[in-house]
Amino acid sequence: MKKYTIKRYESADYKNWNAFINKAKNATFLFHRDFMEYHKDRFEDYSLIVLDGNKWVAILPANRVGNTVHSHQGLSYGTIIVLDSIRIKEYLEIFWTLMKELNERKIDLVHFKLVPKIYNKTIADEIDYASFLMKSQTYRSDVYLVIDMKHQYKPNRNRDRALKVANSLGIEIREENDYLSFWNEILIPNLNNRFNVNPVHTVDEITKLAASFPEEIKLFNAYLSDVLKAGVVLFLFKDVVHFQYSSGSDDRMDTAALDILFDFVIKKYSNKQYISFGSSSENEGLSLNEGLAYWKESFGAKTLTQNFIRIETKNYIELNNIVK
Repeated sequence: MKKYTIKRYESADYKNWNAFINKAKNATFLFHRDFMEYHKDRFEDYSLIVLDGNKWVAILPANRVGNTVHSHQGLSYGTIIVLDSIRIKEYLEIFWTLMKELNERKIDLVHFKLVPKIYNKTIADEIDYASFLMKSQTYRSDVYLVIDMKHQYKPNRNRDRALKVANSLGIEIREENDYLSFWNEILIPNLNNRFNVNPVHTVDEITKLAASFPEEIKLFNAYLSDVLKAGVVLFLFKDVVHFQYSSGSDDRMDTAALDILFDFVIKKYSNKQYISFGSSSENEGLSLNEGLAYWKESFGAKTLTQNFIRIETKNYIELNNIVK
């Protein structure tokens, strides 16, 4: 077994960290330090780097709360990030080293919001096997609706009717950089009225992130006679377009502005492999928002799951016979 060492991320590692993210087989721009640190005041960063001598072999974007490490609560997902060249035996040795080290540091639990598999650049299921061996517990599973663009995009009859309405009204779609109107006029009021919550990002935060990642974060708005009727914020990845935010005005059923906006995005990015609508689960995965799920399915989206797992670090001993 190789002798790996673990170190905490520090600001001097910024360039090497981001370079590793760019090369890894299971990373997205959400793990770039410029994205991770927009809300660094809210979390105690506990990101870890695994070294083979001086060579970086794995990283874990993470934060700490008491005796628990999370694969970052400020991100949509997280995992142990590795290069495509990593072999399964090496991965298990890395996993064992991480968990043993965390246990010795009095960290009892590690929580992973696992990366939906569509975001991996290639097959990357090592964590599924390693966590099984360590007797992990799945404590949440979200319904994650996605269009597989290998199949012909075909909305159902209800969406077709809505799209005809929007086209007859002359809905205009614009790509824009000013997030303020969408945030204040549509997104915040809708989230407040329907769910009594605010967007995860403030308008200042999403504006700053979009400026830092102009090719990865896009805003499209729909207008009727120059009046804003709907908007979507997209996160763009190598193979995936993800609807990070989407919302329409109170008359969205009459104008079908949000329908035609989704249709526009799906067609515009038809070269991508997947169009992600995100989760339709509520109550920590225990409830399904049936109306929301149906609306996404009416565009042709199908179900995959995003699992949340809990691992007791003391169970690193379950890997002893494999990594010896």
